[in-house]
Amino acid sequence: MWRKALSSSLLFHRTFSSSSTTEIPTLYSFLQPTVFALKPNQPPNETQDSQTKTLTQDQKTTLETTLQQSLLTQNTDEAWKSFKALTSNSIFPNKPLTNSLITHLSSLKDTHNLKRAFASVVFVIEKDPKLLSFETVTTLLSSMNFANTAAPAFALIKCMFKNSDQTYCEVVKGYLQNGVIKSLASLIIEAQNLESSLVEVDKSIGYGIISGCINLGLSDKAHSILDEMNAQGGSVGLGVYVPILKAYCKEHRTAEATQLVMDISNAGLQLDSGMYDALIEASMTSQDFQSAFTLFRDMRDARIPDLKGSYLTVMTGLMENQRPELMAAYLDEVVEDPRIEVKTHDWNSIIHAFCKAGRLEDARRTFRRMTFLQFEPNDQTYLSMINGFVTAEQYFSVLMLWNEVKRKISSDGQKGIKFDHTLVDAFLYALVKGGFFDAVMQVVEKSQEMRIFVDKWRYKQAFMEKHKKLKVSKLRKRSFRKMEALIAFKNWAGLNA
Repeated sequence: MWRKALSSSLLFHRTFSSSSTTEIPTLYSFLQPTVFALKPNQPPNETQDSQTKTLTQDQKTTLETTLQQSLLTQNTDEAWKSFKALTSNSIFPNKPLTNSLITHLSSLKDTHNLKRAFASVVFVIEKDPKLLSFETVTTLLSSMNFANTAAPAFALIKCMFKNSDQTYCEVVKGYLQNGVIKSLASLIIEAQNLESSLVEVDKSIGYGIISGCINLGLSDKAHSILDEMNAQGGSVGLGVYVPILKAYCKEHRTAEATQLVMDISNAGLQLDSGMYDALIEASMTSQDFQSAFTLFRDMRDARIPDLKGSYLTVMTGLMENQRPELMAAYLDEVVEDPRIEVKTHDWNSIIHAFCKAGRLEDARRTFRRMTFLQFEPNDQTYLSMINGFVTAEQYFSVLMLWNEVKRKISSDGQKGIKFDHTLVDAFLYALVKGGFFDAVMQVVEKSQEMRIFVDKWRYKQAFMEKHKKLKVSKLRKRSFRKMEALIAFKNWAGLNA
């Protein structure tokens, strides 16, 4: 019944619009002069309001009886008077009596009573929509069609949708039970043609109907409606796409959602950043990294101004899933985009992940790429590299890092590399393990110069673990400089005793 009522109303609105040379009357012009039309600059009657009293049960019964008898005797004015007396006290007649009044008013065909019927239906929908039956609304819409009042008819349809989500579900069930996806697609196309171009996405009829499908657990049917709309050559608005995207996002059907986003972009439509963020987060949660990358590229191409949220979602997800190679490729792709503001800590995250995974060559490659793009390594960069090299016992690589770092340390410690206790400790431990005592003493000298406390016991232990059998006499034959460095270290660490 809803399907028939909606189809006839929208069909009539289209016919009226194309055949009439005059402008469609607005809802307000339809209601004037009517029982509910506002009188400008008329102050409320405070005395009358203060005297209004709640109806007693006997008074309510009397009014309902009068209403029923008036309808039986075709006394329309008296029936309307009784109805207004009840509703002005926030009381409605029972469901059969309410529907009987509206049906009676609709059947009279004259404009005045049609206005009464229209106002009554809108009022009931807003206050207690369960009181209305489908047949009553159908009768009113048919009378409006006969009276050539298209704008109020369409306004009534919008009112029904606005005040009851269940209405959309009933419409969807009415169509789909009869297997008429084609007709439902046509209905949405007609509605979009009649709606204002300024209507909000989630207020459109297309959005409501597709959401009705989703709420019934019929997301695939919703996509079939979308396909049918395209087949009919209709313009598909965002209001049709968005509910399907939200459903796919919730169901983690991210590959299908991504394809739908591509269709949206190809149609010249644009999603907002919130929708992109939600889809990218769902893709990362599902470990569908390819979809996340595709969505982010589309987001960039759409010139969305705020990319930071989605960028962090992707980077964090890749880090949690230990995919530094994807992090590196992703960062390299977006590094020159000014909307993202890539910084040193982004490169540090990749280097740390590579080092933690033992992929030191990839860490070196990322380090070189970082410096090539003029991102300055900091203490965290070097700490990650040192720890990775120590784990792999690549102590010579640590020596190379120290040769680089010592040139970047300022004498006052206020600029350049932050040479603190943590970095000093990392270098000393690795260089002692590697037997590079000349470099060890350079670190010691720099730490003393900058008044950084050093716990010698840790390096004594490192020496005993790695070089317990190393003798000064052996070094004397091979390298006098190395011998001097070893003696200096042992003296500093208190190992000669």
